[in-house]
Amino acid sequence: MAFSYEVSFWEIRERKGRRKPFEVRWVVNGNGKSESFLKKGLAKGRLSELISAAGKGEPFDEETGLPRSELRTKLQKVTWYQHTRDFIEKRWDDTPGKSRKNFADALATITPALVTSEAGRPDARVLRRALYSWAYNKQQQIKEPVPREEWRQALDWIEKHSVSITELEDAQVLRKALDALGKKLDGKAAAGRTARRKRACLSDVLGMAAEAKYFSTAVNPLKSVTWTAPRTAEEVDPEAVANPRQVRRLLDAVREQSSRGRHLEAFFGCLYFAGMRPAEAIHLKVAQCTLPDEDCWGILVLRGGTVRPGRNWTDDGRAHEDRSLKWRAEEDSRPIPIPPALVRLLRAHISEHGVAPDGRLFRTSRGGLVQESGYGEVWAKAREKALAPEEAASPLARRPYDLRHAGISFWLSSNVDPAEVARRAGHSLNVLFRVYAKVLHQSQERANRRIDAALEEWGMEAS
Repeated sequence: MAFSYEVSFWEIRERKGRRKPFEVRWVVNGNGKSESFLKKGLAKGRLSELISAAGKGEPFDEETGLPRSELRTKLQKVTWYQHTRDFIEKRWDDTPGKSRKNFADALATITPALVTSEAGRPDARVLRRALYSWAYNKQQQIKEPVPREEWRQALDWIEKHSVSITELEDAQVLRKALDALGKKLDGKAAAGRTARRKRACLSDVLGMAAEAKYFSTAVNPLKSVTWTAPRTAEEVDPEAVANPRQVRRLLDAVREQSSRGRHLEAFFGCLYFAGMRPAEAIHLKVAQCTLPDEDCWGILVLRGGTVRPGRNWTDDGRAHEDRSLKWRAEEDSRPIPIPPALVRLLRAHISEHGVAPDGRLFRTSRGGLVQESGYGEVWAKAREKALAPEEAASPLARRPYDLRHAGISFWLSSNVDPAEVARRAGHSLNVLFRVYAKVLHQSQERANRRIDAALEEWGMEAS
């Protein structure tokens, strides 16, 4: 926001035929401003206020034309809660359902911490539900224009006690928001990844406030505060990574589970042999697959994923929505070479089960989208059958997603160039090195032993 002391005033102008005929006019650094009034006396009073402010040496805002003190008073009336509602309103239409849900989750965590008083605070769970399910959900507001009484009371309280948006320039107030996003509702530490996601939302909201000139500078105040996310285990745990022999046993145990298991064997195979995310496998269509007849490598061209934000967050009321590849542009794709083992799995799957009308390879018995609860149940039974008791009690392949970790770890341990591994996995190199640090370390140790053996073979001293 830019202020100037170059202010000049015009005489009040009467414009007959207008609803408010008396116009106050002034100029701030060459930018003309005006306000209209019903009566001349009101116009004279307003002109007197502006002249008085200029006489006191107050600078005027070039965009709004208001004296600094008046602008500050106006901005202070906008609360954090009101601004977050404006943020949701502005971003909703151009935001996918999953992101809408994440915005609501983050703001429902932060908003209760940014209040002027604790007096009369509603129950924490009621307040969160009112914010998450109604105040920050435009779809729910359409279905339910007036929130249920319990929610209305909670929202009336937060509207009354929310801090001014301008107070977010104060580092101490900002830290209240950061402390809140680092904790769960029960007070326990939130996962680091969750806290970072919520911080990104906070940054977006404050960025919009800076653009609206709610702060004394155009800089996002979050940039001036040092914050460390709660520690979390981002690195893949080697104990969770199944070896190829264990994966084979697990896939066999999946296939042996009636028709549903046979239908999901190739689904789980995609997670392992192609390093796919479950959302990418659910989205996979036959047109994206090149599957040669002979024992040759094939290729999958991934073009997106299917996620489940829930019916309350999508425009069409469907529980699922399609999205672009993670961290990729809308039309981007990711080709992945697949070994003959997966080619055979996919060809057998198509031969036995066919494909959905829209070309999807994997679907429920009724043709619907594969659900996490469904394939999770099959996977749990497969672990019980395929693994020894001590293995089943360990983190080994505990989640279907661990198949992706196992596949990527196998590529790395097979000395595939990390840059190519990152490309196939849809990661950046930085993420690959961070998430698979322990796996890479094991690969380096194996490489060192091979070098030692080669040096000894040539009669040179090994390390």
